[in-house]
Amino acid sequence: MKSYDYANRQGVEKISWERFGQMTHRLVEQLALEKVDVVIGIARGGLIPATAVAAALRCEMFPIRLTRRMHDKVVHSTPVVLLDVAIQVANRKCAVVIDEIADTGQTLTRAVQLVKRRGVPRVLTATLAAHSWSDPRPDFSALDSDALIIFPWDEEVYIDGQWQVHPEIEKALQMQGNLQ
Repeated sequence: MKSYDYANRQGVEKISWERFGQMTHRLVEQLALEKVDVVIGIARGGLIPATAVAAALRCEMFPIRLTRRMHDKVVHSTPVVLLDVAIQVANRKCAVVIDEIADTGQTLTRAVQLVKRRGVPRVLTATLAAHSWSDPRPDFSALDSDALIIFPWDEEVYIDGQWQVHPEIEKALQMQGNLQ
């Protein structure tokens, strides 16, 4: 499965802000048992759940930036590192890397490598959602779905003075014959 290949999605799963809160609570409840002492949020979309999880667990959160995108366009076939793991993560006992969705698994895999390079012996992964084809699967996920998942922060963008459906989401919905 190629990342951002929306043709194989089965249906649409629109996540409201309220549902996002419920999904975050589920992740926190799962992670609380793991004695996580630092959260690593993958920018962009992973920072939102990472911040919520870190605040609820009362631990530090640090961002990293791994992406295939530049200026909101997919330009890389695999994730590239734009912001590495902070030195303050070094030698923590247990870190959790959080992203909003596990698609191919490449971003989470690369993030775990970067965190382990800082000397963290136990690195877990968590996502709000995961597709069945994600390899590897995240250790924790609030939702398993092969639908086109639309997060509230991705649904609309501001272009030329107007709010509109994100063009990538609009195209994905058209591919499915699912215009909203």
